[in-house]
Amino acid sequence: MTCMINRRSTVRGLLLGGLGTAVSLRPALLQAATGHATGSYAQFLEGVRSQATGMGLSSSLVSEALALTHQPNARVLQLDRHQPEFTLTWAQYREKVLTQAKIDAGRAAYAKQHGSLVRVEAATGVDRQPVMGIWGLESYYGRITGGFNVIDALATLAFDGRRASFFRSELLKALQILGEGRIPPASMTGSYAGAMGQPQFMPSAYLKYARAFDGSSRADIWKSVPDVVMSIGNYLSKSGWKTGEPWGQEITVPESLPQSSVGRDHTRTLQAWMAAGVRRKDGSAFGRPEVEGAIVRPDGPGGEAFMVYHNFNVIRRYNPSDYYALGVGLMGDLTT
Repeated sequence: MTCMINRRSTVRGLLLGGLGTAVSLRPALLQAATGHATGSYAQFLEGVRSQATGMGLSSSLVSEALALTHQPNARVLQLDRHQPEFTLTWAQYREKVLTQAKIDAGRAAYAKQHGSLVRVEAATGVDRQPVMGIWGLESYYGRITGGFNVIDALATLAFDGRRASFFRSELLKALQILGEGRIPPASMTGSYAGAMGQPQFMPSAYLKYARAFDGSSRADIWKSVPDVVMSIGNYLSKSGWKTGEPWGQEITVPESLPQSSVGRDHTRTLQAWMAAGVRRKDGSAFGRPEVEGAIVRPDGPGGEAFMVYHNFNVIRRYNPSDYYALGVGLMGDLTT
């Protein structure tokens, strides 16, 4: 996505359920499916049951999980089909996401979890700032995680047919998580789209990135904050985070700098940017002129501008939105 595209639909998740934008922006959730639901819901569930047990999952466990859904969840379908479109500037998005209340909550959470975050840094090589930023944007530091049963939500969306292949795959992965004894079926809660717990992991992301604080495979991303921050740190680590390097910084740019020369793909050395009149926010020169960076100026000339580095793109692996990555970076800086 480019900055211009990111002006659209960037707070859909926030305005619908108070969650971060990861659910609303991840490409897999936006892909349109061509299939259509056929047969009854009971027949659909029987097919899922057969497929899951064919994967070696316990028949009794699968039955217990699927017993949590009896018919398509009307609220899930309503939220999925009637997602409002909003066109926001970066300034408006920042005002909605980086509220003083959330910053204060983040600072309190940071003070309480400082020891865990130090351990996460040591174990994953990921700095505490982006972990705090993602935790805050995704679930308001655990305050808002979604109240839907994940099996019910995913089964509903898989049966609906518009994105059947994706959601059926996630449903089977959710059953796999249950089959490994990581959480009881009734406790597996999340958003209407199946994103789970405080970091809002889809089941596939959970299986790939979730990591318990004690090193075990049973990461409780619903109730254990140490597991939550360790899992976020592991996600960023596996995505290529470079320890101790900044994600970016706010800068000043001359009004004459053309918008065509900015964007994540237009990297130059800081020396070259300084030659073009770019400076730190306070007007001073950059301290490491040999470092390469790119300028993100979401609202165009006259709006805020940021110099972004490698780790900015790593944050975008969590959610491919410039707005989101800027929000995470700033929230992390403001709360640690």
